[in-house]
Amino acid sequence: MTSLTKLALGYPEILLSVICFLFLFLRLGRRRSNIPTNWPLLGMLPAVLSRLHCYYDWVADALSEVGCNFLFKGPWFCGMNILVTSDPANINHIFNCNFVNYPKGEEFREIFDILGDGIFNADHDSWKSQRKAAHEFISDHKFRRFVVATSHEMVERGLVPLLTRVAEERSVVDLQDLFLRFTFDATCKQVLGVNPGCLSPSLPVVPFAKALDDAEEVIFSRHILPRSWWKLLRRLRIGDEKKMALAWETIDYFIENQVAKKMAEVSKLRADKADLGEEMATDLLTSYLDRRPAVGDVTVESKKFLRDTTLNLMLAGRDTTGSALTWFFWMISQHPDVERKILEELRAILAKKQETCSHGKPVLFNSEDLTSAVYLHAALYESLRLFPPVPQEHKAAVQRDILPSGVRVDPKTKILVSMYAMGRIEGVWGKDCREFKPERWISEGRLRHEPSYKFLSFNSGPRTCLGKDMAFTQMKVVAAALIYNFRIRVVEGHVVAPKLSIILHMAHGLMVRVENREASRGAHLTVSAFRETA
Repeated sequence: MTSLTKLALGYPEILLSVICFLFLFLRLGRRRSNIPTNWPLLGMLPAVLSRLHCYYDWVADALSEVGCNFLFKGPWFCGMNILVTSDPANINHIFNCNFVNYPKGEEFREIFDILGDGIFNADHDSWKSQRKAAHEFISDHKFRRFVVATSHEMVERGLVPLLTRVAEERSVVDLQDLFLRFTFDATCKQVLGVNPGCLSPSLPVVPFAKALDDAEEVIFSRHILPRSWWKLLRRLRIGDEKKMALAWETIDYFIENQVAKKMAEVSKLRADKADLGEEMATDLLTSYLDRRPAVGDVTVESKKFLRDTTLNLMLAGRDTTGSALTWFFWMISQHPDVERKILEELRAILAKKQETCSHGKPVLFNSEDLTSAVYLHAALYESLRLFPPVPQEHKAAVQRDILPSGVRVDPKTKILVSMYAMGRIEGVWGKDCREFKPERWISEGRLRHEPSYKFLSFNSGPRTCLGKDMAFTQMKVVAAALIYNFRIRVVEGHVVAPKLSIILHMAHGLMVRVENREASRGAHLTVSAFRETA
């Protein structure tokens, strides 16, 4: 028996003290660090599960601590080892320089299976052909005018009257819900050519929207569960996977009905030998159907293509813009100085136009007026920097590679890019990175350009968002109308936190009170009716 063992047995209080010291040392050490402990068998998964309440901020803190890159170790034999990064150099390499080596990958398609073979899931030739078609339709001048006119119509006839009523009734409303209703109506009009009327005074229940929210939550849970676990739940149709199955049925029912109606419309016009471009609204589904040689005999494959394409377009149009507007209005409610500067900028724009309007009529802005709204643009960018609608993205390596940071990547390595964390890294945005400062986007009175691999809200490289300009125009039109006409304040004590979803929604909505702004009632200046020249 060694002298150390004899000492421990002879003086148990010493042994107990050593154990307590080690326990406290390890415990406190772990508390000071955001890097998760790699446990035998379970890997780092327990740390993720224990931090779900602050998941996105925890990932940001961990990446800040280690310098933008760390390897997450999942449970043994589950294939959950993931390289997590927010390093701009790595992101530029993955999204731009060596783009072909980092497709979405098979596992991404499995996790996002509800999106089918649409553009978000597609890789290689399928992605190229879909992107080419989408670019052709979205770049069409008539479609762009249609989008602008639709956005104005939804603001003028839906959003503004609804908020006016809320202000008059002095009631509390969920602004996030209103924005998602607005973007759903606008997206349905632009993609399907129909207005479901979600912004009508009764605020009707929207089963499709609820199903989409449910599906996005389940997709998030698939990211943090071992592949075999959630697949078993899916096979048994229990837990979250039961929710996914029900959401899938609702989504398919809505889209199949809308596609069938549109196909009947197009078929009738073709039978009458009408010009689709003249007789029908320039919505995207009409454009896709018009491109096909015949609509009558539709194959199973073409039906699936239309279903997948429609769902991908609906997701892109509704959720990202709705999320961006929600976080923007929360940020300006917390920074009244920013709101004041935006209001001053809008008043200056109106003063230059020197136009009059009828007493008490809400003021609307057209996209041409807002081209000079530099501070509003910068404030929206700053909100997107801190709260990107898509907070993280997955990639998978095809061949061996070495990233600019020196990290070696093997084939099939899974990579998680955290856009949310990137906006909170001092090495990327400076020591004030967590502050809301629109001024960081302005230089000598003009907008400052930042590379897309540093500001990833609209993606980067060949997969850059095709609808970026239209989405931003829509956000500016909405933001300008609401800031100029209303004073919006978050209800005192309302808890704001990100929802556990693939889209950065707020977990509890954004409950607000609304007041009519005196500046917009009886103002002697306004803009002309919303219009876009050909």
